Amino acid sequence: MTQISKTPLLDRISTPPELRTLAESDLRQLADELREETIDAVSVTGGHLGAGLGVVELTVALHYVFDTPRDRLIWDVGHQAYPHKILTGRRDRIRTLRMAGGLSGFTRRSESEYDPFGAAHSSTSISAGLGMAVARDLSGGDNCVIAVIGDGAMSAGMAYEAMNNAGHLNSRLIVILNDNDMSIAPPTGAMSAYLARLVSGGTYRTIREAAKQLAALLPKFLYEKARRTEEFARGFLTGGTLFEELGFYYVGPIDGHNLDHLLPVLKNVRDQQAGPVLIHVVTKKGKGYPPAEASADKYHGVNMFDVVTGAQAKPKANAPAYTRVFAESLVKEAAHDDRIVAVTAAMPTGTGLDLFGQTYPARTFDVGIAEQHAVTFAAGLASEGYRPFCAIYSTFLQRGYDQVVHDVCIQNLPVRFALDRAGLVGADGATHAGSFDLAYLGCLPNMTIMAAADEAELVHMVATAAAYDSGPIALRYPRGEGVGVEMPERGEILEIGRGRIVREGSRVAILSLGTRLAEALKAADDLAAFGLPATVADARFAKPIDRALVQKLAAEHDVLITVEEGSIGGFGSQVMQILSDEGLLDSGALKFRAMILPDEYMEHDKPERMYAKAGLDAKGIVARVMETLGRQDELPKPMRA
Repeated sequence: MTQISKTPLLDRISTPPELRTLAESDLRQLADELREETIDAVSVTGGHLGAGLGVVELTVALHYVFDTPRDRLIWDVGHQAYPHKILTGRRDRIRTLRMAGGLSGFTRRSESEYDPFGAAHSSTSISAGLGMAVARDLSGGDNCVIAVIGDGAMSAGMAYEAMNNAGHLNSRLIVILNDNDMSIAPPTGAMSAYLARLVSGGTYRTIREAAKQLAALLPKFLYEKARRTEEFARGFLTGGTLFEELGFYYVGPIDGHNLDHLLPVLKNVRDQQAGPVLIHVVTKKGKGYPPAEASADKYHGVNMFDVVTGAQAKPKANAPAYTRVFAESLVKEAAHDDRIVAVTAAMPTGTGLDLFGQTYPARTFDVGIAEQHAVTFAAGLASEGYRPFCAIYSTFLQRGYDQVVHDVCIQNLPVRFALDRAGLVGADGATHAGSFDLAYLGCLPNMTIMAAADEAELVHMVATAAAYDSGPIALRYPRGEGVGVEMPERGEILEIGRGRIVREGSRVAILSLGTRLAEALKAADDLAAFGLPATVADARFAKPIDRALVQKLAAEHDVLITVEEGSIGGFGSQVMQILSDEGLLDSGALKFRAMILPDEYMEHDKPERMYAKAGLDAKGIVARVMETLGRQDELPKPMRA
């Protein structure tokens, strides 16, 4: 890394107005200090490192040139926003990133006035920025709006929908395309930097507009030829023809780590009063930290690590991770069925499908950040007799919901949805929690939903989904490790809609869906001490629910409790519907309670603490049972509901 001076500039500034008092010659030192501060902070907290290191110079330049927060600066996704947080009054809290009560790992409106729009799901920045720009125009304002979006996020259709609309509205909007994979442009250098300064400047644009006016006086065929020649010449030199066709004025590519290149271009664009502009900036993910630069994923997401060696702290592994269990099970099933194919939306590693791809590369499809397309693409595969597994985080499948309804469920196509990160996810917080899939899938006709209670059950559910051709089917499982149960060599095909009783009791019935089963069993142990022998059942299926099992539990117990890792409107609501349909609540003999996640967006914390706050651990279950029976006074005070 570049050697910095002995007098830290970062200690002298805490906000962008203070940053703007520095001389331009100081910015290189500041960027180096900011990079080292980011590395040191993330080594303590873990989180997203590589993306932030890649935009250090860009972050400094943007806050130096633009009048933030009056000028709105929007970071797409937010993985790259740690340096931004350090420069915007949050350095003193940067080592609380993703911790309970600490800073969010993403931009967040409630956290700072320098975060004008919250992020976490990708490809939203241009749409949000255009909305802000139009609002400014309607209000007669003159501030700038800048949206920074990565080249990966540009694979989503939403980004192009926004650009198309921006080109039509012709509002003054600045989009910065952060190209950190060299996937769009060739390497940049002095010539491209010179051209970027030239075409972003007022002189070129004035001459260009004058030439357009003169050309408009020519006969139509000559005018079209002149227009195309000018666009081709500039596109040949600088790229960007696609963006021009969408109505953007294209500038770049420029070196995103060279402040001498960045600053004049940003100033030129800031001072122009024209419509939408796209600045193409090429950066290097993980820049300035050799272990990140050498890593295959550029240290995209890391645990705590040693700054000197780059070695990451390894979590204690007592059981295999659910994601890996899913992936390995799918590989085994695919060995017996060449119709099984796998689809992911830019998350091969996160969903485990990188393992599937190593064995079956021709049967693995990464469609980019395009969940809508992923769902309908899988539907097309299913319509031709293939057995697609569409592996998407629960929170991201929300983006393809219309396609699930219209293209999959209405046509009753056997697409298999593998919903990773179901339930609470810990440090990534509300934006990534899989809280709603039981509700938004459970209401759809033709949909079958399974929830694994442990890693062995997940193996069985992968096998069940692989064999199920009667319509769409989803299997949900959480982030993190299993509970350490004995693993089957290969999964057994489960009977659709059939649950299982795990422990027999007489007074209380706990019907669990998903990985709360372990806590339900602990609760049963505790309830026995109060003279309340409890039956514990694993529903396995959220849809169709085992009606016979529900009826049995309702008929033979005083209390029936459902427990799920989902929101209101999910499994408990479906059970309540069955009880209502069957008249099992009419006599008043049965007391029923549904235990769900709170009706709020829960703050990030460790998952076990989040579930405890939600009351979905063993203590919470016991407290709910005792409260239902009016015996809460028998509990120790901390356990009372």
